[in-house]
Amino acid sequence: MTVPAAFQIKVPGSTANLGPGFDSIGMAVSRYLFLNAVRSDHWQFNYTDQPDFQPALNENLIYITAKQTAESRHASLSPYSVEVRSDIPIARGLGSSAAAIIAGIELADFSLGLGLSESEKSWMACRSEGHPDNVTASLYGGLVVSTQSTSEVSSVRLPAPDFDFVTVIPDFELKTSDARSALPASLSFRKAVEGSSIANVLICALLSHDGELAGKMMESDQFHQPFRAGLIPDMAKIARIARDSGAYGSFLSGAGPTVMSLASKDDSSQIRERLQEAFPDYECVVLRPVAHGVQTEVSSPAYRGTDQ
Repeated sequence: MTVPAAFQIKVPGSTANLGPGFDSIGMAVSRYLFLNAVRSDHWQFNYTDQPDFQPALNENLIYITAKQTAESRHASLSPYSVEVRSDIPIARGLGSSAAAIIAGIELADFSLGLGLSESEKSWMACRSEGHPDNVTASLYGGLVVSTQSTSEVSSVRLPAPDFDFVTVIPDFELKTSDARSALPASLSFRKAVEGSSIANVLICALLSHDGELAGKMMESDQFHQPFRAGLIPDMAKIARIARDSGAYGSFLSGAGPTVMSLASKDDSSQIRERLQEAFPDYECVVLRPVAHGVQTEVSSPAYRGTDQ
């Protein structure tokens, strides 16, 4: 096997749940994780835009996932020097860990020539992440609806919705574990049926470009938003300002604290401006769905040895 001298990996971030699609609906968005890997004589990761984030190798999620992927095929990783750039904020509900997991799987698959299928990558990623919505979106791109059992994951990739997503990213982190602790242990049968039907209508509304109905369904979630709203003090205010400015509806991105508002492409800039005025300490941006998932291509930097 010829080990590639250098290659680049690009992984989109993601938003998950989309309101009622709890742990099942994910969508790739226009924030990215980039890896530039060059053959070396030892492993090294350099986070160029996050100087304070330099985890040890045995704590690096990308490396851990790559190593696990190689071992699952009874192979050993060859060392690379990896330059990492990311504009996906950590612990904000935009799929930073999912993107790292997909990058790790791709790093092992491409460098070792494992020839993993997309379904194999999906199952590996879901076992690592614990739920399928973020990882499948970063893997496939577009809008992805998935279900995960103890033995497999089944996904359907749908076209990227033709909407903008006005995104408010707070200046504080919210760990998924903390957000999950706010959820109830169970729901009544009636609530579960209602929640499932809302998620079904949401998908159909997005595909039929019915923004008003999709926004209504996003704000009608029964599974997680009512229980997590207290962890995001500004969520109600964000939703109100967004709605008054022309948004169709707002929802927690993943476990939060990021809040997204569904909007037409004509109205998104105005909505973003008004939200930024109201929340000057937060980052307010317009994110767009992206059709492509993880992408890898060969590059040609020189070999990096111990003297570099």
